[in-house]
Amino acid sequence: MHTVKKRLLVACCLLVATCPPAAAEPAPSAGEVAEARAAVRHRAEALGAASVRLATAHTRLEALAAEAGRKVEAYNGQLVRLEQAKARHAAATVRLKAAEAKVAETSAAVSMLAAQSYGGMDLSNPMVGLLSDEGGVPGYLHRAGMLASMGDEQGEMLKLVRDTQEVAAVLRAQTQEAYAEQQDAFRQAEEAKAAARAAVDRQAREAKLIEAEKRRLQSRVDAARSEAERLARQREEALERARLEREARLATRLAQRGGAAAGGWAAGGSSATMGDVAADWALSQLGKPYVWAAAGPSSYDCSGLTMRAWEQAGVRIDHWTGTQWTSGPHIPLDQLRRGDLLFFGKLTSNPGDIHHVGMYVGRGLMVHAPQTGDVVRVASMWRRDLVGATRPR
Repeated sequence: MHTVKKRLLVACCLLVATCPPAAAEPAPSAGEVAEARAAVRHRAEALGAASVRLATAHTRLEALAAEAGRKVEAYNGQLVRLEQAKARHAAATVRLKAAEAKVAETSAAVSMLAAQSYGGMDLSNPMVGLLSDEGGVPGYLHRAGMLASMGDEQGEMLKLVRDTQEVAAVLRAQTQEAYAEQQDAFRQAEEAKAAARAAVDRQAREAKLIEAEKRRLQSRVDAARSEAERLARQREEALERARLEREARLATRLAQRGGAAAGGWAAGGSSATMGDVAADWALSQLGKPYVWAAAGPSSYDCSGLTMRAWEQAGVRIDHWTGTQWTSGPHIPLDQLRRGDLLFFGKLTSNPGDIHHVGMYVGRGLMVHAPQTGDVVRVASMWRRDLVGATRPR
């Protein structure tokens, strides 16, 4: 009996020797890691709640971008109209000068005939001046008397003078109207320019506020996540060190006992179309900034980029979505080729309602200059406001 008790005492001592002592929990503790992860969840929930506000703000930003696009393209359209008005005024001025020269020519001829008819009348004599339209009713009566006394040739000449003066008066009025139209077009272009600048500025301010709010919220979540990951990593490293220390202590005890377990432990071990030309050139402009009303070479707006791209293929189109839409046949979307122009906005009687244009480059993608604060980039053509496509020619 005494021998049995002795053997039990020895076995208990061996069991205690092989069991590692209880160790304090590695720092950081599981509670600290859990608390850090809870902070991540809390801030992520705050970010999720703010996402609703951000979504509303982005919707407003999209509306501002569309409005800015319409204003910019309205300005481009006014520039086209201004150039047309300038051309009409220049042409009217040329016609007026020709008419005034004809008046001077015929008046000189009549003056000479009058001098001959009156036996060499002095051309500076006030009587000769009555032959012009500036003499009013008395002048007209005097001309009537002259016509009665002069021959058919002289009478026809006087009628020619009067006709040329009437033509000149009509052309003078037309020139004044063309000038007034030019000034009105210039005024409207300046107003459109101011409206476009204001719309772009509103868009830029809104985008800046949204991005700042988004960065602030995201930075808080990122900071919490980084802290939680740091604590979790530290805890994993501490737990790994503790495990290795326990295994080392156990291996040492087994080796000291000389048991077979020590050996067992050690054994565990440890061809190009015109459209292609335009598309390839547009793709070479990737990364250049969007600047409204710009047409290169360092920056573009949407219609400025497509205008310059098709110039490379020898096709001239206006810097305006309103006329680019009608620059060629409209192409069904299932028959698109590289270089075709894609238009966005609304189809109405007002061409200004088409406010954006991009260029198809294949596989459902387009290259375009999107909006203020962005750069020339490749994007999907499938937007909600896609209205159709045109192939310039």
